[in-house]
Amino acid sequence: MKKFTSVRISTTAGSATTRIVSNMHTLKPALDALYETWNRPEFISPDPLQTMRGFDDSGDREIAGLIASSLAFGNVKQILASIANVLEAMPRPAKWLDESTPRRIESTFKSFRHRYSTGAELTAMLIGAKNIRERHGNLGNAFARCIAEADEDILPGLQRFIDLLNVNGSANYLLPDPQRGSACKRLHLYLRWMIRSDAVDPGGWTQISPAKLIVPVDTHMHRIAKGLGLTRRNAADLRTAREITAAFRIIAPEDPVRYDFALTRLGIRKDTTPAPFMAECSGLLLR
Repeated sequence: MKKFTSVRISTTAGSATTRIVSNMHTLKPALDALYETWNRPEFISPDPLQTMRGFDDSGDREIAGLIASSLAFGNVKQILASIANVLEAMPRPAKWLDESTPRRIESTFKSFRHRYSTGAELTAMLIGAKNIRERHGNLGNAFARCIAEADEDILPGLQRFIDLLNVNGSANYLLPDPQRGSACKRLHLYLRWMIRSDAVDPGGWTQISPAKLIVPVDTHMHRIAKGLGLTRRNAADLRTAREITAAFRIIAPEDPVRYDFALTRLGIRKDTTPAPFMAECSGLLLR
């Protein structure tokens, strides 16, 4: 494969001020074609997103989505099994949570374990969600109140939202802390599901603009983004996620996470590979 021309990104400390030299507009036709090909419901499986799309009620979806995204680490088969295990206990997630006492929640999930996350962590997160629903009506209302108009992206609001969810203030693997530099991939995945609305992402939080979203950087997105020259960083951390998002914002300022699902299909699904798309992009950049 031909070597890629690099998209250089420079950022000023503490801001999302970004200068991207060429290339993103050159790549846009290939990215749009990829979106049209893969951003379809039939290509969702296997993805934790599939576990929340069966709920018609937005309240049920936001709780199911929180559970699904928080458990989205490890082997996909194990992830889907763990999510199904939790949702089986709460068939109408929002209603079940609203009607359950903290003691009932703790009793229901005390033996739960997903890899190194515990039932205690799941219980704490669900009690936090219950408290938010009691105070704000739903999680979307609470998140909208966490965002300030001056926030350059969704990160400050996410930090405030996690503070609301984390009822006991102790470390909880299901609720990573943005202040520690984590890319918070699972949380940004959840926000993509809830804030965007298209053939794949069900949406529901219409009061929040997708323009502020940050790309959920997993190993597949990180590898592709490096190959396209959207970042040179080796660590899939928050700074890298912001660099990648800044690049996409050049061609999709109102929806910088638009291409996330389609791009990650190239690494997740067994019936495709990134190679043809990357070769196409290489050819575009070298014209």
